[in-house]
Amino acid sequence: MNNQLQTKPKFSLAIQTDNYKKLINNTLGDPKRAAKFIASISSAVAINPSLQECDAGSILAAALLGEALNLSPSPQLGQYYLVKYDKKQKINGQWVTVSSNAQFQMGYKGYIQLAIRSGQYKDIDVIEVREGEFLGRNKATGKYQFEFIDDEVRRESKQIIGYMAYFEYLNGFSKTLYWTKEKMMNHAKEYSQSYSSDLKNGTQYSYWSKDFNGMAFKTMLRQLISKWGVMSIDMQEALSKDMSVIKEDGTYNYIDNQEVEIESTLEVYNNTKDQEITSEDEIKPKKVNLNEL
Repeated sequence: MNNQLQTKPKFSLAIQTDNYKKLINNTLGDPKRAAKFIASISSAVAINPSLQECDAGSILAAALLGEALNLSPSPQLGQYYLVKYDKKQKINGQWVTVSSNAQFQMGYKGYIQLAIRSGQYKDIDVIEVREGEFLGRNKATGKYQFEFIDDEVRRESKQIIGYMAYFEYLNGFSKTLYWTKEKMMNHAKEYSQSYSSDLKNGTQYSYWSKDFNGMAFKTMLRQLISKWGVMSIDMQEALSKDMSVIKEDGTYNYIDNQEVEIESTLEVYNNTKDQEITSEDEIKPKKVNLNEL
């Protein structure tokens, strides 16, 4: 049984209301851009059944953030995603979904796009490292050394042993970061409760379970850019709000399919508050003003 508390209209209906249209027009400031945005996000929601169950306000807030960053919600482009997050609570021994919201989730290609757009990077990329390709670190410089297999068919037959991200500035400065797959898995288990739950229960609900390499690529770029990269205002915005649910009042919380056991139905609906956890890089939630959202 999957009971869901619904207090707001579905997105397909809410997006057509005068209040939402006015808010979008006021936020974007251009009727043509607003019409294009409504068509784009409506299409993204229409082809994703899980998003249709989410609170309309959370979808709009997340989508407006993507629009502000000038990124596309198209899954094919992989720049950012709207991901359903269910808040579940145990009522009389049974897990029940009490709310569903859209989570704003950057894709690794979105980070690359923002970096290139800053005009500071000559090159930036991330790649999985296959068995036999990692040659250790140079004893004199401490830099990582790799020798990638040219034959793609033979390369893809090898096991993934790690991940490498790098960038080079226009002025010649470069930085490379390497993590073993074991380190990446430990990172995912530490910062994703839902991934840990998947491993424990043999399920595949978390994004780490569904697309481990994609999440690993993004994590590598986040670590690399946040520690050594030049960050534009857009990049800072993306880093701070990635993996969050943005509320209509402008606040945002980092979430990860948390489950809390409650015995009383009345306690669930009247007394519970939204829980907050940190993101991958432990950035704390804060107040924001996303153009009235």
